[in-house]
Amino acid sequence: MTHATFAVVVFPGSNCDRDCVHALRDELQQRVVEVWHRDAIPANVDCIVIPGGFSYGDALRAGALAALSPVMGSVKRFADAGAPIIGICNGFQALLEAKLLPGALLRNRSLRFRCKRVHVRIETTACAFTSSGLSIHDSLSLPIAHGFGAYHLPKDQLAHLESSGQIVLRYCDSTSAVTDGANPNGSVNNIAGVMNAQGNMLGLMPHPERASSELLGGADGLKLFRAAIQSVSNTPFANAPADGAPA
Repeated sequence: MTHATFAVVVFPGSNCDRDCVHALRDELQQRVVEVWHRDAIPANVDCIVIPGGFSYGDALRAGALAALSPVMGSVKRFADAGAPIIGICNGFQALLEAKLLPGALLRNRSLRFRCKRVHVRIETTACAFTSSGLSIHDSLSLPIAHGFGAYHLPKDQLAHLESSGQIVLRYCDSTSAVTDGANPNGSVNNIAGVMNAQGNMLGLMPHPERASSELLGGADGLKLFRAAIQSVSNTPFANAPADGAPA
């Protein structure tokens, strides 16, 4: 089995870091290091996971204070070096607040917290987390749990994101049809996940770590992690940070 070393970042208020560790270490038998938000990512790490939860109690805005944590300096350096990085739910919010991904997440159009299983459709295989074992328009069944999950971007920036192929996941129904009824939060163009221009960083609202076993209702989430593991195996990222000093 191919192996990679994952860093799972832990913030005050995170509540999905343990789920990520379980999915990676117990279900996929990968090496995992947990990195406290005040520390730096170790140099021998292959992939970084910024988990969901309520970092800093969502003070100011969801992800706003996490984006200012010391660890984010080394996250940016790893991103620039090409390491696969995934921000899940609150982790996605933190990446947006840190301006590492484009857009913003607004309150759900229902004005209510949504906690349910949804389907998302793969829109590109140019992302490190979809580049292996998945095809365009494959659908995954993943849970969501958020109050601020409506992805928003100004029209001109949205057009650029669409034309550049940076939409990775869209909310869809069980037949992979993208419909308004399948959109759980009012995200523009049913967007559930986006990537950076280089394709190594993915931000998404659904929780792949909570879809890691048939006992949990399905293991579709592991497909995203497996793709990242294979991506590192095929093309180890270059110019890894030489030390763990924060920015």
